[in-house]
Amino acid sequence: MTGPLLWTWAFAVGLALGSFLNVCVYRWPAGQSVLRPRSRCPGCGTMVAWHDNVPVLGWVALRGRCRHCAMPLSVQYPLVELAVAVIWMGAAIRLGPTVAAFTSASFLTLLLGIALTDAREMIIPDQFSLGGTVLGLALAAWPGGMAFRSALLGAAASYAILWAIKLVAERLLRKPALGVGDIHMMAMVGAFLGLPGALLTLLLGAALGLVIGVPVSALRGRLEAMGTYLPLGVFLAMGALVAHTFGERIINWYIALVLGV
Repeated sequence: MTGPLLWTWAFAVGLALGSFLNVCVYRWPAGQSVLRPRSRCPGCGTMVAWHDNVPVLGWVALRGRCRHCAMPLSVQYPLVELAVAVIWMGAAIRLGPTVAAFTSASFLTLLLGIALTDAREMIIPDQFSLGGTVLGLALAAWPGGMAFRSALLGAAASYAILWAIKLVAERLLRKPALGVGDIHMMAMVGAFLGLPGALLTLLLGAALGLVIGVPVSALRGRLEAMGTYLPLGVFLAMGALVAHTFGERIINWYIALVLGV
């Protein structure tokens, strides 16, 4: 399967996965099953019919409202479905029907889920992070992916480095620093990107958090309400996106700059 047929198939798979991702984003932080019960209207509790649950088209046909009680339905549903569809189609266009394409699309989908849950609930579910770590290692063990040794080193070293940062920061600041969810997330990033990519992610995520997160949160008056915490997973996800897309070029540029070659 190649060309437009592959791209269409990847887009359709992405739509379905985006619909499932919406369920995960809403239910996992609340400790709920993503399998049961079936999707219901958050207002009247009526189960959503299968034809109203078709990705994007169902929301459009309902004009963004429940068929029974007319409660507005979040635009997040179709936007996430479209975003994941574009991720999977983009991977198919760039990399074709390969393990690398499946790995790239899976990684970016996980990052989107993490960013959404951390932004909404200040939580990074282990299903995304630790489950993603297992998936990253499994894909690295598959022929055609990243070397399994590099993935394992990336996951283990990232996990250890983040725990060390957490312990040192807590001793110096004498208050909690870094969430365990962020540490688990970085293990997942290491499994997909290796140690160099994970370190670049950490650097970019910290910089984006300082440059974007702190000023925006301060302007909205959220820092005090959140106890000076930021949803670091959002910025780590942004950093991981950059590291995944441009990481090799950034690292090569930095090495050339340092070595003067």
